[in-house]
Amino acid sequence: MAIEKIEMPKLGESVTEGTIEKWLVKIGDTVNKYDPLAEVNTDKVTAEIPSSFAGTIKEIIVKEGETVDVGVVVCTIETEGGAEGNAEQESQPVAVPAKEEPANEMPAAGSQKPASPLQRGAGAARFSPAVMRMAQENNIDLSLVQGSGKEGRITRKDLQAIIDSGEIPTAVPVAAEQVAEVVQAAPVQEARPVSKPAVAESIPTAAGDIEIPITGVRRAIATNMLRSKHEAPHAWTMIEVDVTNLVQYRDSLKNDFKQKEGFNLTYFAFFVKAVSQALKEFPMMNSMWAGDKIIQKKDINISIAVATEDALYVPVIKHADEKTIKGIGREINELASKVRSGKLKSDEMLGGTFTVNNTGSFGSIQSMGIINYPQAAILQVESIVKRPVVMNGGMIAVRDMVNLCLSLDHRVLDGLVAGRFLARVKEILENITADNTSVY
Repeated sequence: MAIEKIEMPKLGESVTEGTIEKWLVKIGDTVNKYDPLAEVNTDKVTAEIPSSFAGTIKEIIVKEGETVDVGVVVCTIETEGGAEGNAEQESQPVAVPAKEEPANEMPAAGSQKPASPLQRGAGAARFSPAVMRMAQENNIDLSLVQGSGKEGRITRKDLQAIIDSGEIPTAVPVAAEQVAEVVQAAPVQEARPVSKPAVAESIPTAAGDIEIPITGVRRAIATNMLRSKHEAPHAWTMIEVDVTNLVQYRDSLKNDFKQKEGFNLTYFAFFVKAVSQALKEFPMMNSMWAGDKIIQKKDINISIAVATEDALYVPVIKHADEKTIKGIGREINELASKVRSGKLKSDEMLGGTFTVNNTGSFGSIQSMGIINYPQAAILQVESIVKRPVVMNGGMIAVRDMVNLCLSLDHRVLDGLVAGRFLARVKEILENITADNTSVY
């Protein structure tokens, strides 16, 4: 018999910790290799931890709702064999040792050198890169924080609770060389001004009011949206498109297409295709702000917004410009199904360069989207509605019209390129007919 360890897996290239949302097993349960053990939430995705072994659950170490670093042991399994089939897992904690004074450098009499917030406390402290960055950005003295993680480890959840309370233990200034020694193992990140977080208001509750706890996914959405609004100066523009020909073409195909392919041919697939085509012609729209430079992305990877009852996910259609309308439609269908069934993988949300949001599915006719940071723009596709339109020659006709609403990062994009891009999308959509457009 052997006791094997199950660690918090790395669920994305920049993920450093995860929260156990729900255990799917209990002590004494027998599991097979690859059986799901727990649901885990990160700032990227919600997923399941699979068992790397067949055996019996011996100990559950991390409780539901607890956030721990990647690589931390969450449970143990008693097996009959050795460590065969152990999945490769990676830990990214940053060790922060207490710095000793050199023997030949004693403080002058009557003076007391203030202890660095990264030095205080007995022994070595261990902080993940995410915790380190969050503490530095919000001037939190980690030595004054009581961690709720295993062995008192401080997690992002602990820091977020402090930020929300508005009672931040102020850090003593640290010499630049000391900070450099501590954070050199953490990912390099652009220095930027950080707005002081708003103090959470005390809102009175009455009988019948319901308090809804903030989930990890909801907090991640809030953090990213707040960052986007604070850092990116948003500008907004809208264009009106006559899609009567598109509506007629799609309606003539939809029944045979569904029978042949097994999924619906939606209008949204046509819009994503048109956007990806226009992005090839206006590559500046496919760019990102990077502090001292703008990065124009080569690949056209379209993020699409998919909502569930309590969250919003943005899976990515990779190389959308190389796919047919049918191929895009299939990916939209598959990604949306994965989101709603909780099977979306973290790597399916990475690499997006431009977002298209189907707000029209809710009946919206005009909206102002928040840019999906660090992208430079998001396009809202509104509802297709029939309206009377004045045609050439003064005739009035009922046409199928749609509004396309573009939010853009004004650091990267100006009105000229955005206007030309939208005009090109309009031109493509208005000229879709059975004669010049194939879905295959």
